Amino acid sequence: MNSPAPKKPEALKKPDFERSLARLEEVVRRLESPQLSLDDAMQLFEEGVALSRECQKQLEEAEGRVEILLKKADGKLAPEPFEPETENES
Repeated sequence: MNSPAPKKPEALKKPDFERSLARLEEVVRRLESPQLSLDDAMQLFEEGVALSRECQKQLEEAEGRVEILLKKADGKLAPEPFEPETENES
């Protein structure tokens, strides 16, 4: 008998940001449905709030890691705003 391979501990740790965000978008779409019952709407709302908090936490952690990477050699933190490149700068 073959037993299933153990799951990676990283996968159980916390959901990946993109997956959480996609689920949050799905929850929002379902909440916008006029045929949704109040009980279903409340369950989806609670799930949405939890997903929103998790996504916000992950974004804050990523921001902290970026600031650490931007730390200068003298030990002073020099956060720099992220400015995406534009294609046709003149």
